[in-house]
Amino acid sequence: MSELDERTIGDTAFTGAVPGPAAGSDSDTGPGTGSGTGSGVRPEPGTRPEPGTRPEPGPDAAPAPVGRVRGLWRKLLLDLRNPLFRNGYALMANTAITAVLGMGYWWLAAQLYDPADFGRGQALITAMRLFASLTALGFVGALAKFIPLAGRRTPELIVRAYAIAGATGVTAAVGFLVTLPWWGPTYASLGGFGPGLFFLASVLVWSVFTLQDVTLAGLRKATWVPVNSIGYGLVKMAMLIGLAYTLPDDGIFVSWIIPAAMALIPINIFLFGKVIPRHVRKTDSGAPPPRLPEIGRFLAGDYPGTLSILAIVYLIPVLIAAQVDEVTFGYFSMAHTLGCLIELLAMNMATSLTVEGSFDRDAIAANSRRALRRAFMIIVPIVVMTILAGPFILRVFGSDFAERGTLLLQLMALAVLPRVLIEIYLSGLRARGQARRLALVQVGLAVLVLASTLLLFPHLGVNAVGYALLLSELLLAALIFNDLRKMLKYGKTSQSTIARGSL
Repeated sequence: MSELDERTIGDTAFTGAVPGPAAGSDSDTGPGTGSGTGSGVRPEPGTRPEPGTRPEPGPDAAPAPVGRVRGLWRKLLLDLRNPLFRNGYALMANTAITAVLGMGYWWLAAQLYDPADFGRGQALITAMRLFASLTALGFVGALAKFIPLAGRRTPELIVRAYAIAGATGVTAAVGFLVTLPWWGPTYASLGGFGPGLFFLASVLVWSVFTLQDVTLAGLRKATWVPVNSIGYGLVKMAMLIGLAYTLPDDGIFVSWIIPAAMALIPINIFLFGKVIPRHVRKTDSGAPPPRLPEIGRFLAGDYPGTLSILAIVYLIPVLIAAQVDEVTFGYFSMAHTLGCLIELLAMNMATSLTVEGSFDRDAIAANSRRALRRAFMIIVPIVVMTILAGPFILRVFGSDFAERGTLLLQLMALAVLPRVLIEIYLSGLRARGQARRLALVQVGLAVLVLASTLLLFPHLGVNAVGYALLLSELLLAALIFNDLRKMLKYGKTSQSTIARGSL
């Protein structure tokens, strides 16, 4: 199937309608099957069916389980033929794989390492990811938007993103190391030339590692992202076990970074040796690729918005680590990590929506509606299960984790529901190039979360993070709701004309 065919699949692929069987088929669920003889005639009331025939199910009869399974299977196959959902499902599957392997990793860490080493390892990983993501996270939206349009400049765009993200992250990390006494005793282990140099190298590795997934998604190869995650997760757990005996103080941090560095080589050989050249051949239509000033303007609007993710996922934990002891941070970080994984599900479908919006701007409204339905269909059951089973999930790591982290995990899971609306709205803004509004919404969310966390922390402790997220995202979802509703209806009747006129 060509790319054009994939982008123009009918709405039956998304509304749940399943094509009926062809005439004369053996199916007993479609029209024309009747009592199973092919006549399509119901027996008269009060009569018995002829011998050897099956009675026709009444109007209130429940559909056969086999029919439901078959319908769901057909629906899934239709979804997978559309790149919007194929990429979105692949990224969601990657999140699920990351969650499962991550829980296994942290369970092993809780069993093999001292509670103080456990908390310190998480604190070092969080700080490293903060600086690595400082610019890399800003390129996520830009790569998702411009890789589909870059044509022959695709390799240059990706290499520039790698270089800028790595250099900026390392520079910020140097500033962190210079001011290390300000950040409390949790980070004191980074003092000295050797540990500091390893930390800087880790920031560089993770900067590139962060951009690999969105690069694959932008190239419509997100199905390879879970493969990378499985390999990385398994090697990481194996190293964690080995280092528990040879490097007990820093085994968690080292086992996190070395497998990531190992993964950079095969993935980038695959990208630059095979995937990118094929992408260039398919998309190089002769139209001029986006110029650097155009990409720069987009980054100027989009990058401030990454402060939202940095604040929620990375900066807040670093600030908490500077305020509490290592053991308390370990309990907080486990619940926070699981909560962020659920929130990442909302971002996955939005990333795919940005990519498809760049390929086909006229379909932004329709794709937004479809992505919103699919996101809620998947995320709502996960949120409900997390709220109900939160104590049991955390008890896997130990009774203290459940006692001190359950409420935080439940609050963060509940906050994902308004986050779905926010992420679909932001993705639509990216695809339509509305950088100013994009920056305003994301910076507003970052300010709300940070301010409310700082205000509530003296009274609620680490649970302040959960309350701050829930209140801030509910408020922002309410503020953008009318614009989101217009975006979902945008171009519904005269899609092509309206979309082109506004971009």
